[in-house]
Amino acid sequence: MTPGRLDLLIYQGATFRRILRLQDRLGAAIDLTGCIVRMQIRQAITDALPLIDLTETNNRAIITDATNGEITLTIEAEDSASLDFVKGFYDVEVEYSDGTVDRVLEGKVKLSKEVTRP
Repeated sequence: MTPGRLDLLIYQGATFRRILRLQDRLGAAIDLTGCIVRMQIRQAITDALPLIDLTETNNRAIITDATNGEITLTIEAEDSASLDFVKGFYDVEVEYSDGTVDRVLEGKVKLSKEVTRP
């Protein structure tokens, strides 16, 4: 599968939420039953450690409607407040129950720095 491309803007100190609906080339929903979703943001693609992980385990990358291919990505406000970068890169991967992995989305990330703080 060729990944889609979408650049993201995260507002530091605000909740980041994106709902993705995965479809095949004909527009049919991709069934995500039994799948695992993960996303990482890195300042440089070659960095050893991600700036933040979004996984089902930490409730940041959740399949919200498996039969309709729906994924919700979330970074809570307190987590985005602790981010400190200008630009970075990300991708979203889906691991199917048979162990196959597809990169479904990729792009650049920009962090808009927070001015108002609690």
